[in-house]
Amino acid sequence: MRGVFVDANESLAVIMERLEKPGDPKMRINRNPDIKPEDYPAVLDGAEIAVVDHTALPTDIAKKCAGLKHVVFLGTGARSYMNPEELAGLGIAVHLIKGYGDTAVAESAIALMWSSARVIAMMDREMRAGNWLREDGMQLTSKTLGLVGFGGIAAEVARIALGSGMKVIAWNRSPKNHPGVDFVDLDTVLAKSDVVSIHLLLNDETRGMITREKIAQMKQGVILVNTARAAIVDEQAMIDALKSGHIRHAGLDVFNTEPLPQDHPLTKIPNVTLSAHSAFRTPEASENLIHAAWEHCRRIVKG
Repeated sequence: MRGVFVDANESLAVIMERLEKPGDPKMRINRNPDIKPEDYPAVLDGAEIAVVDHTALPTDIAKKCAGLKHVVFLGTGARSYMNPEELAGLGIAVHLIKGYGDTAVAESAIALMWSSARVIAMMDREMRAGNWLREDGMQLTSKTLGLVGFGGIAAEVARIALGSGMKVIAWNRSPKNHPGVDFVDLDTVLAKSDVVSIHLLLNDETRGMITREKIAQMKQGVILVNTARAAIVDEQAMIDALKSGHIRHAGLDVFNTEPLPQDHPLTKIPNVTLSAHSAFRTPEASENLIHAAWEHCRRIVKG
């Protein structure tokens, strides 16, 4: 059984090579992170396993990938790049990797929260332009952080926030308990939180879940942080709320269109801090990620 890492950047390629063990399935690494979906059939060349970092795999392209039986997706957000149910109908199983970057993403969410509260990015931009901008920030000690969704990443966010003196409340689709966190309904999280941070997987239930009406339920002057998936939030409603000041500031790591176009409305709004879908990108998380990918491949070969 053969595998191909179809869209490896150099750092992930090096880790993939280093973590290979004797007896592992033969893995060819395509050191081109910028392949297009239509390149899949040629890149895979009949291989049974595709390790995928970020390249979309439309179902009509998958039909052309002779021999493909398994997709090991490097993360949890495969639905943003492919349709697992349709692929299953073709006999292609999609394998996800969970938990590899919980701490990395949580630290990024906290960084976006603090940067948003103290408008660090805005002051940096203005000072580079020669303007001595001195802006009042929001003090977060004793403020309420509301977590929408509560998995491993949110648990890490809660740990850090509680240690910094914040109150943490959360809503999750299934019952949860966690030390120091009060679990309440979603409407209460939205209405009571000074900061709302999104931590949900994207699926049919969560797509567009934070509607214009849900945003209106949030506190005037709320900070919104999203390191999960952009499609969970109504983008235009968020932009309107940012422009009106209902949302004080947004810290965003995920976008409906990636890379974010230079002329996108979010790039024109001053009260937004943007990062390039990089919350998970640390050496530690990458090591965990590729280790888990190899483990998937080993299980696949063993049947």
